[in-house]
Amino acid sequence: MEVIERRENPMLDRVELRFRWDHPNSPTPSLTQMVEAATKAEPGSKKNLVFVKNVNTRFGMARTSGIALVYGSEESASIEQSYVIERHKSATNSEPKVAAESPEPPAAAPEEAPEIDGEGGGE
Repeated sequence: MEVIERRENPMLDRVELRFRWDHPNSPTPSLTQMVEAATKAEPGSKKNLVFVKNVNTRFGMARTSGIALVYGSEESASIEQSYVIERHKSATNSEPKVAAESPEPPAAAPEEAPEIDGEGGGE
């Protein structure tokens, strides 16, 4: 991730980072990856106070651009829309839940499929 512009906004107690991310031979970065990269780009920032917005990936190009808002406190971050806050909470907390849910469904699905195929193939 390359920071194109860094602007401090003391009235809102935040730092605004405009970024560009070139990702040849790989998919568009996830929200979690963009939040982590913005956290690393701004020293002293906390992951729960970083909000990525206005993300745009150009069609036919492996380049994503957007804005990362890094707030100084939870109180100042409360000006963000509630849906943005919820989206970022679910993005940063979803990885352990997905890992726990993934093993269960594939174990049940293959057992049922051969029985159905075996019955339908007879005369």
